[in-house]
Amino acid sequence: MLTSQTESKVISLDSASTLLPRAPRTPEETGLPFLFLVELVSKVLFLRGQVGLVELSAHLKLTVGVLDPLIVFMRAEKLCEVTRRGGSGTDADLTYNLTDLGRTRATEFMSRNAYAGPAPVTLAAYCAQVEAQSVAQMHIMREDMANEFADIVVSPIVLEQLGTAMNSGRAIFVHGPAGSGKTYLAERLAGLLHGDILVPHAIVVDGEVVQVHDPVVHPPVDGMAEQADVFDKRMLLDARWLRTRRPAVLTGGELTLDMLDLQFDPGTRFYQAPPHLKANGGIFIIDDLGRQRCSPAELMNRWIVPMDRRVDFLSLHTGYKFLVPFDVIVVFSSNFPPEQLADGSFLRRLGYKIHVGPLTEAQYERIFRQVCKQFEVPYSDDAFHYLVHQHHYQEERALLACYPRDILAQVRDLALYEGRAPSLDQRVLDWAWNNYFIGA
Repeated sequence: MLTSQTESKVISLDSASTLLPRAPRTPEETGLPFLFLVELVSKVLFLRGQVGLVELSAHLKLTVGVLDPLIVFMRAEKLCEVTRRGGSGTDADLTYNLTDLGRTRATEFMSRNAYAGPAPVTLAAYCAQVEAQSVAQMHIMREDMANEFADIVVSPIVLEQLGTAMNSGRAIFVHGPAGSGKTYLAERLAGLLHGDILVPHAIVVDGEVVQVHDPVVHPPVDGMAEQADVFDKRMLLDARWLRTRRPAVLTGGELTLDMLDLQFDPGTRFYQAPPHLKANGGIFIIDDLGRQRCSPAELMNRWIVPMDRRVDFLSLHTGYKFLVPFDVIVVFSSNFPPEQLADGSFLRRLGYKIHVGPLTEAQYERIFRQVCKQFEVPYSDDAFHYLVHQHHYQEERALLACYPRDILAQVRDLALYEGRAPSLDQRVLDWAWNNYFIGA
């Protein structure tokens, strides 16, 4: 529920009913302490030197109505001075720079917190926005799955399980042998995320700044950056928020428990959000579960509360703890069956446990044909039959989704080495098979 006066002033963005907060018109409407804003302006002037009003407004994503009282206060306190450049006679000609006293104060501000980016939003505003654009409101239909996976060879049963699981609001556990395509399928689920969301540049918690926006995870929607002129006093939309596609975050064996907490930089003295916070409103894929540097039990225990209550608790380095939304579709992908990685308490919180196994011969042939076309290797029924019956079946190698690409890549590489067009025959298939499997 939107709880404050500023938060309640929202307008519909598009047919997806994404809610955009209105731009604050005064320092009070930002929800941020007045002196916090003064410090932020001082740090920007300290780092950039002489700055015009237009540039200052664009940098901080704040309107002139918010900046005017801050500048008046700073001038009264002898922290900054104003000069005029240009001849238009408007406020656009005004530039600001710190006085000696202002630089001294700004140095103190920087030593406490060096964040000097766009003005953050409050934690309450962030929580309200996440709720308003919750991924739980997004519904996946059979047609959506058919369109997104039209070019993918996958069992219809698995496809139905994945599509249904995306509507459950619960975690998904995808498991099966290495090479069965689990990770690829999990990544393709991100294509089902429709609609745009708003992500703040940063949030402020107990006076500390947490940077949320990640340009890799949150690329702006095309053209959105040009739609709002933060210097325009008539601007309706709060430029402290970025409109972006729903995020998809992938982590793998590098994931540690520490990465799931706020990342405090002792040099800059502000925080980076953990990956699952950046994934709010989207999907968070944990690949290779069971191969992290922490034990599966430790990792699972860390997720019990967020998955059950859809909230998480984070801590500042000061010891202050606070609650954040956990509005994420979590997808675990593992070579191990779930009962080998977690106890019954955790398994009950997994909405769907989906097994991705070997393909049928017909499905395997479809993938083989697709990869032949991609690698410009002429397809041969005889060669395919030889590969399946003389190698896979005789050596009891399952028909896994990864094999056509891996084997045909070696066929292509050999042709390049020998300076000829690639072709399929028993000689090159035996050569590629032995390279790939001998000693495996």
